[in-house]
Amino acid sequence: MPATPHTPRSPQSPHTPHRYRTLPRLLAVAAATVAFAAAAPPTLAQAQPSGSVSPTNVAPGGRVSLNVTGCGTRTGKATSRAFGDVWLTPGNAQATNLFGYATTSQNISAGSHPVTFECGGPGGERVIVALNITPGAARGGLGGSVGSMSPGQIALGGALVAGALGAGAWILRRRTGHAS
Repeated sequence: MPATPHTPRSPQSPHTPHRYRTLPRLLAVAAATVAFAAAAPPTLAQAQPSGSVSPTNVAPGGRVSLNVTGCGTRTGKATSRAFGDVWLTPGNAQATNLFGYATTSQNISAGSHPVTFECGGPGGERVIVALNITPGAARGGLGGSVGSMSPGQIALGGALVAGALGAGAWILRRRTGHAS
C-alpha cells in the first residue's frame, strides 16, 4: 500500500481536538464581557446617594420616614424647615442605607419644602428631595378608619362582636360544667 502524505489538520476539521475549536469562542466571550463591563454603570460605592421621604405629602404635624442609600458611611443627617435636623442611623450592618423619623411642625406653611440628606459629617455628599405639606390638620386617633362608617354600620359591628363574645363565654361555661 502506498504511503499517503500526512497533511496537517485545519482548525475547522472535525478531527481537531476540542480545546482548539473552543478557543475562538472563549476569546469572543471574553471580549464581549470586557465591553459590557466598560459600559456598565459605576458601582454603588461610586454612585451618588439617593434619598426618600415617605409619605411625600403630609399635613402639618404629620410623621414622615426618612431614608438615604448610597452614602457609604454609618452616619448622616436630614434637614428641612418642615422638621429641623434629624440624625440618621444605619438600617443594616453594612450601612447601605440610613434612616430616621421626623414629625413636621404644626405651624409649617403648605407647599413644597426641600429635605437635604447629608452623608457623614459636614462637607459630605448631599442629596435634596421634596416634601409636600398639604393644608389641613394631621389626622390622629383611628386614622379615619371609623369616619367613613355610618352609625348603623358601627352598631351592627358592635352587636356582632358582643354576640360572638357571648357565644364564646356560653360554650366555655358549658364545657367546664361537663368536666366536673
